[in-house]
Amino acid sequence: MLLAAGRARVAYGVANQNGDKQMIKNWLKGVAIAALMAAGAVAAQAADLPTRKEAPAPIFVPPPFTWTGFYIGLNAGGIITSGSRHVTLFDPVGGDFLNSSFPGGIGNGQSGFIGGGQAGYNWQTGAFVLGVVTDFDGTTLSKTFNSTSAPFGGSGPFFGDALNVNAKASLDWLGTTRGKVGFVVTPDNRLQIYGTGGVAYGGGSAHFSAYDNNNGIFFGGSPSSTRVGWTIGAGVEYALTNNITIGAEYLYADLGSTKILANPNSAAAFFFPNTYASAKIDYNASIFRALVNYKF
Repeated sequence: MLLAAGRARVAYGVANQNGDKQMIKNWLKGVAIAALMAAGAVAAQAADLPTRKEAPAPIFVPPPFTWTGFYIGLNAGGIITSGSRHVTLFDPVGGDFLNSSFPGGIGNGQSGFIGGGQAGYNWQTGAFVLGVVTDFDGTTLSKTFNSTSAPFGGSGPFFGDALNVNAKASLDWLGTTRGKVGFVVTPDNRLQIYGTGGVAYGGGSAHFSAYDNNNGIFFGGSPSSTRVGWTIGAGVEYALTNNITIGAEYLYADLGSTKILANPNSAAAFFFPNTYASAKIDYNASIFRALVNYKF
């Protein structure tokens, strides 16, 4: 019996030891699972924390170009007259005989250089560009006519005689003050086309004389004046940079006409009372020019 009781105690001790080992294993498993869960939570929280990496550099997007603003610039080009110029020596008895001797008048279609400066302001709203501009240019536009008429027929003191005619007309300077209406035609706003019109003003001189060598008869006049008229045209302009623009422009300017009444000398008044000489000059021209502007 003692042996049996000892064996029973040994068996019980072994069972207790096995139970303790199983409990330890289960506890260790629980601790491991809890540790893994805690590590996962910490990792998730760490993922939500801000990193110490530097932010990417911002990308600079320049603002779109606008035509709004003041500008000044220079221009240069050519000017071609389109008006006529005629001279008349009228005799109430013999009629309008100088025109028959010079059927072409004193000519037209002369050309010259024009150049100067301009200043203005543009305001862009959407695709439209509204503006005002004023310019002042000097010109080399001048026409000189010298000729001798064919010998006069008929009878009297002028039979076989001729008249020497000299005429000159020049436009020394020209200015305009105009409104502009433009429209941008490219997505970047840098190219615009426009129409323009307004007031034109200019100054020049004119000279006309008719001289008869045989009889000493002379008619002459040399007026100078400033004239005011109108102008209309169109152009195109492109912005090379935000400050520099280039363009081309056409203008038609009409300054009206001038009539020169040439006074006779004493011999003309004696031989041909009530005879007078006159010249009519039309101041109108087409202008083609290039422009460069600085926009503020």
